[in-house]
Amino acid sequence: MVDVIAFGNPVYDEIITPVVRTEGRVLSGCSTNACLALSRLGRTTALVGRVGIDYLDRFQSDLVRYGIAPFVEVASQTGGFKLVYDHRGDRTLDVLGVAEPITTVPAAVASAKAVIVGPILQETPLALIQAIRNQTDAPIFLDPQGLLRRFSADGRIEHFLPDEFAAIAPLCHVIKANEVETKVITGIDPRIDPVLAARRLRETGCAIAIVTIAEAGSQIDDGERSITIPAYTTDARDPTGAGDTYLAGFLHAYLSDPCDLFRAGCTGAATASIWIEDTGPDTPITLTEVERRTSALRSQY
Repeated sequence: MVDVIAFGNPVYDEIITPVVRTEGRVLSGCSTNACLALSRLGRTTALVGRVGIDYLDRFQSDLVRYGIAPFVEVASQTGGFKLVYDHRGDRTLDVLGVAEPITTVPAAVASAKAVIVGPILQETPLALIQAIRNQTDAPIFLDPQGLLRRFSADGRIEHFLPDEFAAIAPLCHVIKANEVETKVITGIDPRIDPVLAARRLRETGCAIAIVTIAEAGSQIDDGERSITIPAYTTDARDPTGAGDTYLAGFLHAYLSDPCDLFRAGCTGAATASIWIEDTGPDTPITLTEVERRTSALRSQY
């Protein structure tokens, strides 16, 4: 039995920032990064996704090495992006490959304590999320990034709000969106009004909405409270996966105490702060350091 089962295609990305560049393509992906962080926090995890035959052996070996149970479907190609960041942290995405949508829901979902849906590019359609919801009463944690991406006319990635999002949101207990995604979904810029942005995100149908705003922290709304979470100040070498690992830290703390959303948010921020200090899947997250940084954040309030 696993604590958390995550749905979302893995990717092998090439990452370039002003201070770091990967040597070739490295394992990444929204659900993948969340599982990596959760495993280091002591949670048992499983990942459901599709990968091409070219990376199949490497992917399965990687997951076993990181203590993540793989549920793999073979795809026609392996997903991946070339991510190039500028000095402000803005990035461009060039597609290196796209794997097809996930079609299976493993029986293990029925006994999991929580489910993550974290797509990269349209691989978790409404029908899949409905099938997950029909097989478990566990809370679904949605990172909508891959639901809001599509190819533009020039072949680049652009953001949009799909019609089916209105049906997906009520199936999810928690939705965690970054500032760009929040603006796409709600029309509200969280840099201007984070409280209203989080409220509007929750009003799409989830029980708890989280809006992450990079160095400006995050905002959580559960319908009764709006909670401001500070960011943990650090040297961000590679912001890829910051939101993925924030969700992992939040989920880890939430499973321990679902009533203390401030602690859960601070745990998310602490986890993400460690992740962005390095690059790639070997970032040295430890429960001890996450708890230390969480305590430091909580002491600010």
